[in-house]
Amino acid sequence: MAEITPTGGDVPANMTIYINNLHEKIKLDELKKSLHAVFSQFGKILEVLAFKTLKHKGQAWVIFEEVSSATNALRQMQGFPFYDKPMRIQYAKTKSDIIAKADGTFVPREKRKKHDDRGRKKKEQHDASNPAYAGAYGAAPPLSQIPYMGAKAAVQEAPAPPNNILFVQNLPHQSTPTMLQMLYCQYPGFKEVRMVEAKPGIAFVEYENEMQSTVAMQGLQGFKITQDNPMLITYAKK
Repeated sequence: MAEITPTGGDVPANMTIYINNLHEKIKLDELKKSLHAVFSQFGKILEVLAFKTLKHKGQAWVIFEEVSSATNALRQMQGFPFYDKPMRIQYAKTKSDIIAKADGTFVPREKRKKHDDRGRKKKEQHDASNPAYAGAYGAAPPLSQIPYMGAKAAVQEAPAPPNNILFVQNLPHQSTPTMLQMLYCQYPGFKEVRMVEAKPGIAFVEYENEMQSTVAMQGLQGFKITQDNPMLITYAKK
């Protein structure tokens, strides 16, 4: 029996969630990146859709690889304050043909199954040949396996003792303070994110005390904002 949405609708659970009540003045690229950053904690995202048209303002669709990821995202992020507006989330009425045509991915239904099977086989081959993929979700990969971007000097020095400020490295250069804030404010005691304009790829995240910063570190260590950028989190040196 198909699972019914917690919002009381009659749409069965599926891989795509529909989000509305989004801030309409956010630029499209930033909106997509921020949604990807916030929702990728629940599983692999195949696509984030949002459109400039007036009809689609304040709305977006996030397509996961697994139905369970979409279900967890819907339950845990319902009402989450995203750019100061609570998100309203429900399962999409699958990926409608209108949306598919709008983003150029429309496939006639009789061809869709063959296309999906082919894509699944390619993905399985890719995952089998890419051992780093196993650390994308779930347990964080060992620090020895995380690629560093100009951080060798910091790694060779003695680590800083536990404190309330985290030093985050290996961020994608397009990361914004808002994007990071949405990830880190999920943990109690969050105060602020500070980025260094002259040094893209790093940030400082402050909490009220070291216990709270430690919980956030453990929760987000190795989290991937993009496939190539697992976060490396240490305590900041004071």
